[in-house]
Amino acid sequence: MSQSTFVLATAFAIAASGVVSAQDPVKTEPTHYKVLVDNASVRVLHVTYAAGAKSTMHQHPDNIVVALDAAKVQFTMPDKSTKDSDLPKEGALYAPAGSHIVANMGKNGVDAIVVEFKGAGGKATLPTSRPGMTMKVLAEGARGMAYKSTADAKFAEPAGTKHDYDQVVIALNAATGMSLSIDGKPAKTSWARGDVQYIGRGTAHEAKNTSGKPVDFIIVAIK
Repeated sequence: MSQSTFVLATAFAIAASGVVSAQDPVKTEPTHYKVLVDNASVRVLHVTYAAGAKSTMHQHPDNIVVALDAAKVQFTMPDKSTKDSDLPKEGALYAPAGSHIVANMGKNGVDAIVVEFKGAGGKATLPTSRPGMTMKVLAEGARGMAYKSTADAKFAEPAGTKHDYDQVVIALNAATGMSLSIDGKPAKTSWARGDVQYIGRGTAHEAKNTSGKPVDFIIVAIK
């Protein structure tokens, strides 16, 4: 674990130990938090803060944060202490439940995806490898794991493929050659950076890289 990741994770842990009346950021910070997915397993948020922007006190359950771009962020805890952290581009971290105020201290905007975990969690065994895909673990915790995933030019999962864990698939580069069909629905074939797709455990799907070149994603796998 890098020093910046440790600082940020510690900040969340300190916040969780405080007694505070914090709010759902989607309700208190609608300009910064947009819901992309919301179901029984997860809530996925797109988070943006302009340079110099600051939130009010709010809370998150256990979550994984995926940074689409590098940023400098300061967190203020319920006890008024502060923690500064550098968020690496295309990095991720696992954060326990807690409350904080967020301030963007950098010159650039914050652009991130937050995957919040719901319920008690499952017992699925998460993979460390998959055919046709290279996987680098970015963050790991009790509820799930984030991977930097590169689908090679011949990557394919046939129709009817199922996994015993949930997946949140986050596009890192615009790609028109990755086809993903979930539960028999029309395939998604055009992706923008930051696009998110949710594949539930036990849900039949089909995926194929038709671009002829590797395609990068971050996948958050949930137990």
